[in-house]
Amino acid sequence: MYSAEISRSDPSCFLFIIDQSGSMSDPFGASSKAGSVSDAINRLLQNLSIKCAKSEGIRDYYHVGVIGYGASVGPAFGGVLAGKELVPISEIADNPSRLEKRLKKVPDGAGGLVDQLVKFPVWFDPVANGGTPMCQALNTAHLILSQWISEYSHCFPPVVIHITDGESTDGDPTAAMEQIRLLATDDGNVLLFNLHISGSPNAVELRFPETSDGLPDQYSRMLYEGSSMLTPFMIKVANQEHELNLSDGARGFVLNADLTLVIQALDIGTRPANLR
Repeated sequence: MYSAEISRSDPSCFLFIIDQSGSMSDPFGASSKAGSVSDAINRLLQNLSIKCAKSEGIRDYYHVGVIGYGASVGPAFGGVLAGKELVPISEIADNPSRLEKRLKKVPDGAGGLVDQLVKFPVWFDPVANGGTPMCQALNTAHLILSQWISEYSHCFPPVVIHITDGESTDGDPTAAMEQIRLLATDDGNVLLFNLHISGSPNAVELRFPETSDGLPDQYSRMLYEGSSMLTPFMIKVANQEHELNLSDGARGFVLNADLTLVIQALDIGTRPANLR
């Protein structure tokens, strides 16, 4: 399982489900939780676009969606992509809502680093408003994924990346997470990652643990239990390229990771065995 080649005729899909509740305005690292998450997603979308770029243009190896949930639940792209649930990666690459100028450290040629202004495409803006209707968001994702799978039933299964800082305000999401994981193509079940940004004073950084030992509260444990096991290929990438030293029982769960690790975590979730 999880061996289908990803190609333009047989693409894969992944869907971000992003907590946009009021508490996402709380500080996290050098930014807010919402700001850190939006930066991570925009950087990943940029990296995906580059990964799919060939001499003739962007190849549509992926269909990508972002669902936000807070004051409302629904698609969260900005600009001309606003309101769209799943978008081919070429359409994403061609349509950032804007380009920002950001400072990036680059080699100075003498062994040091210097700041350089670079253009940073933005598709997804930080939002922090309202409650945490996690069950509604997961059910919305289930519907979107079911429709995609009905059209691409033999392809590499979708990867879902859910980022949240806390407690659902519309019920226990355990069953909704299970329903997403039970969705499957011929190549395997949908893979669900949960990235938890916890405000608990007892929370420590954890990367793809194999047990729930050390998790600070019931919310972390619930999200851990709702996460898929990493595939053998994902574990191989994590160990060889990111030096994470994961075991076969590792789950797609991250707790209070810094921004760099969040991007690494998302990258592991978007790496098929091969692209053609």
